Amino acid sequence: MDEKNRSGRPVGRGSHIRPANRFERLRLDTMNTEGDDWWDADGAPEPERLPTEYLVDQSRSILAKNNSSDLPFRYSMNPYRGCAHGCAYCYARPTHEYLGLDAGLDFETKIIVKPHAASLLREALSKPSWVCEPIMMSGVTDCYQPVERHLRLTRSLLETAWEFRQPVGIVTKNALVVRDRDILQSMAENNLVRVAISLTSLDQSLTRRLEPRTSSPQARLRAIQVLNQVGVPVTVMTAPIIPGINDEEIPRLLEAAKEAGASYAAYVLLRLPLTVEPVFREWLGRCFPDRQHKVLGRIASMREGKMNDSRFGSRMRGTGVWAQHLSQMFQVFARRYGLATKPPPLDCSQFRRPATGPRQLELF
Repeated sequence: MDEKNRSGRPVGRGSHIRPANRFERLRLDTMNTEGDDWWDADGAPEPERLPTEYLVDQSRSILAKNNSSDLPFRYSMNPYRGCAHGCAYCYARPTHEYLGLDAGLDFETKIIVKPHAASLLREALSKPSWVCEPIMMSGVTDCYQPVERHLRLTRSLLETAWEFRQPVGIVTKNALVVRDRDILQSMAENNLVRVAISLTSLDQSLTRRLEPRTSSPQARLRAIQVLNQVGVPVTVMTAPIIPGINDEEIPRLLEAAKEAGASYAAYVLLRLPLTVEPVFREWLGRCFPDRQHKVLGRIASMREGKMNDSRFGSRMRGTGVWAQHLSQMFQVFARRYGLATKPPPLDCSQFRRPATGPRQLELF
């Protein structure tokens, strides 16, 4: 047990706090905010192992629409809300506040599942008003988080998309994606799928703290290799880049991804919107206290003195000298390893609505 765990804080979680929900007037604070010297060392509490709860979502639709000019898609679908991966930096954390939950421990321990996701997608694609365009899976939370191994909601969505010849994009940091390589291979042969695998570090000791319940870096590299072998082109997402934490790894990340078979590369600068900031600050102070001021200072230098920039056009890349340096370094090594080109657009011309029952024969 390490010294931090002797404080009774949660084990195996990215967040150790429950930041106040910005929509709620009252909050219950069960965490120690007085520092780590308030207890008698002989009676220090045991680390808390919080179970993951799964709650049913009775949503009547599966497609969400966005108007962001930063994103290469308009529609996304998420079979899960919240994510057990527990990434300290996850920009989706504030979405749990709409459910009356917190963006810290609740986000990674109370997962909302949509058991009827596939039937909702079928209903949406069957509507005459649907004009085919790509749909992104994991636009908010990871569609291959641990419970997918048992619930198989993501696989059912892929099966439905393949039946309709509906193009989809996937972003994940879980090697579980290779389980569905049979469907992905068929879709890739018809230019109907695009897969991106997030690779933030090659140092498992870092990813274990930063992304505690995700696949190891080596497992993600093997996933890239397996998908490449069955003809599924993979984009490596070095996202997010955290200045002072993993930015120096960019050359090694791109080299390793290329050796594994990646075809393209992209990155996103760390974003700290709303209640993501206190979660990340707590994580940084706990895991890298010696780097805390440097990291926060560098972030501020890329965000015009702030911790976040929500403006389209700059929120993904940042501004200023350091942001420009980061962009140039990424492009240099992406070109060196043949990862700088953009993937071709997915094919929407094959979309079809399968027959659901007897229909009148056509004359011609």
